[in-house]
Amino acid sequence: MEEKKNNISGRRRFLLQSGFAAMAIPFTQISCQNSNESKATEDNEDSFEFAFLTDIHIKPEMNAPKGFQMAIDKVNTLNPDFVITGGDLVYDCMRGNYDQSESLFLLYKNMCKGFNMPVYNCIGNHDLFAIYEESPESEDHPDYKYGMWERHFGDTYYSFDHKGWHFITLNSLDVTENKRYQGVFHEKQLEWLKADIAKVEKSTPIIITTHIPMICTYSQLNGSEGTRTVNNASDVFDILEGHNLKLVLQGHIHWKEYGFINDRFHFLTGGSIAGNGWKGRRHNTKEGFVTVKINGNDFSWEYVDHGWETERIRLAENNI
Repeated sequence: MEEKKNNISGRRRFLLQSGFAAMAIPFTQISCQNSNESKATEDNEDSFEFAFLTDIHIKPEMNAPKGFQMAIDKVNTLNPDFVITGGDLVYDCMRGNYDQSESLFLLYKNMCKGFNMPVYNCIGNHDLFAIYEESPESEDHPDYKYGMWERHFGDTYYSFDHKGWHFITLNSLDVTENKRYQGVFHEKQLEWLKADIAKVEKSTPIIITTHIPMICTYSQLNGSEGTRTVNNASDVFDILEGHNLKLVLQGHIHWKEYGFINDRFHFLTGGSIAGNGWKGRRHNTKEGFVTVKINGNDFSWEYVDHGWETERIRLAENNI
């Protein structure tokens, strides 16, 4: 298990300021943590733990089901209250036909029955059905774009409460005129968010989950090709102004990145279950997932290696 912890109560913090992205940094992931991470905090009656699994990329090939099952087994061993996923559950529906895409969703859903706790899902770009020109399906298909997701999982954005914390899952995706995905929170969702937040006490701790990151240094470190962040993340931050936003959980990049923004909130990009398409690490981040432990108004986190890299090498050596 690879561990990175941050306890946010009364500790030194690394502040990610506006000039940070311009720094010349000789590595491809940033993980900021406090210097007293080993200090124990006594649990109170409101403490709980959940797991954040993102970019699972389930498919029948490359022993992906075996790798995902290893993650499921590891989560069950840790026994959190629930699981939140960060999108890209399957690979790939954007270019797929109906039968192929439907089979991927069914594979994912059937495997998720192995979790011993509830699973709250977030939509990712690879979960959008038939949005690319390469797909043989048309825009008139009832499952186009969000349709297949909604049929299997329901709304693409929603909220729930657990032991005094408010959790918001957002849909960070839409489709451009030239049939490519983009990172954006559409207006209807923003109106829903305003109504949802209006019902939440301003002191209530809030955690947001999104697939496309709201904040990320990938483009500054590696170039800006593709959609790496949401275009209008500031709209969400404006809506939550004055509320107790604690943490933004993100996926998409397949790396581990943590930051604390101007004494306001934390963001955590949670690596990937699949790594580099089930072929090993991506951006030097091991395949894995995040556990978040809540203790009153505070939290700490760990990045858990579920062992796929070692198993992948073993399978390759034995031609499995």
